[in-house]
Amino acid sequence: MERRTIGAAALTVGAVGLGCMPMSWAYSGSRQRGAESLRAVHRALDSGSTLLDTADMYGPFTNELLLGRVLKERRQDAFVSTKVGLLVGEQHIVANGRPGYVKRACDASLRRLQTDVIDLYQLHRADPEVPVEETWGAMAELVRAGKVRALGLCAVGARGGRRSGTGLHDATIRQLRRVQQVFPVSAVQAELSVWSPEALESLLPWCETRGIGFLAAMPLGNGFLTGTLTPGEGFEPDDVRARHPRFTAEMMAANQPIVAGLRRIAHRHGEHVTPAQVALAWVLAQGRHVVPVPGAKQERWVSENAAAEALRLTPEDLAEVGKLPAALGSWD
Repeated sequence: MERRTIGAAALTVGAVGLGCMPMSWAYSGSRQRGAESLRAVHRALDSGSTLLDTADMYGPFTNELLLGRVLKERRQDAFVSTKVGLLVGEQHIVANGRPGYVKRACDASLRRLQTDVIDLYQLHRADPEVPVEETWGAMAELVRAGKVRALGLCAVGARGGRRSGTGLHDATIRQLRRVQQVFPVSAVQAELSVWSPEALESLLPWCETRGIGFLAAMPLGNGFLTGTLTPGEGFEPDDVRARHPRFTAEMMAANQPIVAGLRRIAHRHGEHVTPAQVALAWVLAQGRHVVPVPGAKQERWVSENAAAEALRLTPEDLAEVGKLPAALGSWD
């Protein structure tokens, strides 16, 4: 697989990563199977998808524990990315950016992941009660201590980023400017997909001009862009999509022209090319500093996603994607 470079630290990863969250959290609990997930992670590494993206809050903790079982055997094959800054309660999620907590959380992640160093340590969300410079400073100390190789920042969510008269990613860019004064940012993780392209407006160019890697979260639109979801089929109660405005039966049906457009392009490239691969190839085409991180928990989807790296969309294909209708339904 093609290799891409992340940030000032010049860390290289496979062009397509693996989002590990669905293996343990937020999606269809009845379909989460440890042995199957382990095989999926091994398949990713075998395919060259070296970037494994997780977080201590996924589970919580169980996702890192699962990856640790693979890393114990194949640490040299993997690029480990995990996150800090969010605590999961029974009914809520809260931010914690206190320096002492950040250091303890890193040590705990290292133990669960069964590794001596985290390749990319990302701040999941800034704590409104703690200056982000203090949190970032504690993370920088972890780099100097040899526990972490590089630092990344996850974009502020849609609600937190939108204010009257401002762009979606203005709040994230303000945070980035502040932490850059403390220690270099190697990567930013934010949503980017065919049906959520907002990062193209300001955040992606901001990163590119500063040599910062961009990890494209949800590049398959929480599974919608794969074309494998049926409107009205419903989701399990613990699945985040069960409460998501874009995943009502009405909105899924209304947004089918987007999938149909991806399928038309896929058919031009061969009978075995899928809408998901076109969606990932579109993300890859947005810049050499962009690495899509599609979530998956089965070997077949991991292999399909990895194969998207070899798909080269033509200028006509990219123009056709650009003309697809905008997604309907709130993303908040």
